[in-house]
Amino acid sequence: MDATGTPPLSVSDLNRQARQMLERGFGDCWVEGEISGLARPASGHIYFSLKDAKAQLKCAFFRNRASLSRTPLKDGDRIKVRGRVSIFEPRGDYQLIVDAVQPSGEGELMAAYERLKRQLSAEGMFANARPLPYPPRHLALITSPTGAAIRDVLAVLQARWPMVRVSVLPSPVQGREAPPALIRALALVNRQARRDAETPVAARAPGAPEPFDAVLITRGGGSLEDLWAFNDEHLVRAIHHSALPVMAAIGHEVDTTLAEFAADVRAPTPSAAAERLVPDRRDLEATLSQQRRRLLQAWRGRFNAESQRLDHLRARLRHPGERLAQQRQHLAGLDRRLQLAMQQRLQRDRQRLETATRRFARHDPSRTLRQSRERVDQLRQRLESAQQRQLQRERHRLEGVARELNAVSPLAVLGRGYSILQNDDGQVVRAASQTQPGQTLTARLGEGRLKLEVKRRLKH
Repeated sequence: MDATGTPPLSVSDLNRQARQMLERGFGDCWVEGEISGLARPASGHIYFSLKDAKAQLKCAFFRNRASLSRTPLKDGDRIKVRGRVSIFEPRGDYQLIVDAVQPSGEGELMAAYERLKRQLSAEGMFANARPLPYPPRHLALITSPTGAAIRDVLAVLQARWPMVRVSVLPSPVQGREAPPALIRALALVNRQARRDAETPVAARAPGAPEPFDAVLITRGGGSLEDLWAFNDEHLVRAIHHSALPVMAAIGHEVDTTLAEFAADVRAPTPSAAAERLVPDRRDLEATLSQQRRRLLQAWRGRFNAESQRLDHLRARLRHPGERLAQQRQHLAGLDRRLQLAMQQRLQRDRQRLETATRRFARHDPSRTLRQSRERVDQLRQRLESAQQRQLQRERHRLEGVARELNAVSPLAVLGRGYSILQNDDGQVVRAASQTQPGQTLTARLGEGRLKLEVKRRLKH
């Protein structure tokens, strides 16, 4: 009891009374806001928060009502909901039990997100696609030092590839102070990388770490507001202009921030980013074990084959004296074969010489020349005789043709006393009707011509 003697309330009593007062005091009401932190568990219920610029309200849309709704729900949508204000007694959570949902236009944050996304895309801020070293030697990890993301990343890297060196650059990953801190951390990594690149390897201090060669910016999941720092325009530009390749893993797989669009590589979760950065040593160990077994098998096979070859060579090995005796016999045989081959070659050459001599004698040039002259004389005589005979035949043939021509020649007719009359145009006059009295004609005789004048035409 307190000083007034009133017994204290239990937590459950207080939550119950508060719920009853809220439900009686408000009843059903309409609330407008932007969806954030939408969750759809297997139970079929839908949980989300409605927010505006100053406050948030938890909402529960139970399955029996949600199944009747035809309005799609997603983070960033602006909606109107009807429901009653209540308290979830086991946790004391103040919430709105939703009965109906109506769309109310695109949320302000999502609208700002889409506008900035279009602007940065048009400027080419999302064009990076440089490959990251695999695996990196020295990774710069920019994240919150107290979040779940750093534990997940370090655990995966340690399990898969403990040889990688990781330098954590702590930075807030939520709120207004997050974008400037993330930009400063990224700038620090790039300055260090430039200094390392300008320092010759021989001038580096003994035991100095490898230069940075990759950057991972990451954080765990959250609502759109929680992740909004990674939609900062200045952070996007810093990632785009980074001299080192950047991998970004912000939130869960369904979350995509502008920082991830600007990065060279995006991973759906922090753990997935660590898995993509380094190989799994266990897989490599299994591969090495398999290669070791294959190499051992190959070595044993080669050893056995060489042993058999050595045994075979050892069996073929003989005493040098025996080997020399065999070589002498072989040389003696070669000498006999050489002598026989030389004799056979000499005999063949003699036969070829005798044959050539006989053929040369048969083809003596003076004899051939003499025979050719005799042949030419014979051919000349035959040609002259053939020419005489051909000339005689042509002469007889010409005389016959001349006689035939003379027989049919008009001149021969004229020689027998006939004549040919022609007018002044040279046309032959064949009838008296072709002439006129006083007309001059030309008479062609067997010898010479006459000029005639027509006196008159006779009738028959």
